[in-house]
Order: sequence, then structure tokens, then C-alpha cells
Amino acid sequence: MLTDLVREWTRGFVLPIARFIGWSGISPNAITLAGFSLTVAVAVLLAMGHVQLAGVLLIPAAGLDAIDGSLARLQNRVTRFGAFLDSTIDRLSEAALFLGALLYYLGGSPTNVEIIVLFVALIGSLMVSYTKARGEAVGVAIKGGLLTRFERMLVLIIGMALNELTAALWILAVLAHVTMLQRIWITWRNTRDLKNG
Repeated sequence: MLTDLVREWTRGFVLPIARFIGWSGISPNAITLAGFSLTVAVAVLLAMGHVQLAGVLLIPAAGLDAIDGSLARLQNRVTRFGAFLDSTIDRLSEAALFLGALLYYLGGSPTNVEIIVLFVALIGSLMVSYTKARGEAVGVAIKGGLLTRFERMLVLIIGMALNELTAALWILAVLAHVTMLQRIWITWRNTRDLKNG
């Protein structure tokens, strides 16, 4: 999975940053909230029409999402509430970005297709996360899937940086739903195995 490969590639500079932040005494939850604040700022820039700048600034915002987990492990502060907060903030961050995209379109002359694609992409992204959470609730650990949060952020970053937001939303609209179906199938397969066992 691309997420695991990137985690390996970026460990060399994520860990030093996490160590420095840990030395300063900042908590992992504070980093989570800082990442959310930066993502909201990105959404505002997107709504104002600064699509490419928003795409560039989404990179450090997404980076903070990687640092908070590393920081929690380094500080031995991994908690159930921290995991809950991180997951909740991730959903709010995605919602903020989609709201920014909606306001951007409404500020121009949006077509019905653009609004529909935006809505379908939003639903797909939320359902990817929901199926993971519900799968875990019934005892199935779901790590895989074509478009995890990292890949979704990468698609948005590239799409906005290239000023191709609509193309990025098309990719999300299609592949997020494919990922949702993958996770439904993984859950069905594993719960069937448990029943048969």
C-alpha cells in the first residue's frame, strides 16, 4: 500500500521533527489541532479562489497529521482518546476542504456536474472512513484499500497544485467508492471466516 511505503520513506525526517517537538513539550493532541487549523486555512484559501496556493499549503497540513502519531509514540502518550480525536479531526478536515471546494465553485459559475461530483466525492471519502470504523467495530482490522486518507490527500494536493480541482474530485468520486466496496468485501470475507471457524 502506498501509505506504508511513504511512511517508510518519510520516517527519516518525520522522526527528527517529532523529537524536536517532543523536546518543546507540545502534546500530540495540540499537533492534531494545529494540523486541523492549518487545513481550515487551506479551505478558506480554496474558497477564495487561491486553488494552487491552497494545494501547496495542504502539504504541511497533511504532514502534521503524520507527526502527531509519531510524537505520541515517542512521548509514550498513545491514548484511546488521542486516537479518537485524531480520527475525528481527520473527518472534519476533509469536510472543511470539501466545503472550501463548494464555496469556490459557487463563487464562479458552477455546472450541475461539478456540484454532483463534489458531493459524490465527499460521500465516498466519508464512507471509506466509516466502513473502516464499522469493520473494526465488528472485529475486522482494515488497513488496506485503494484510496486511504493519505492517497485522498495526495490526489487533492496534486489536483489543486496543478489547478485541476475538478479532475481531482472525479478521481476521488470514483476511487473512494471503489475503496468503500473493497472494505465492505474485506469485512464480509473476514466475518464469514469467523462464522465458519
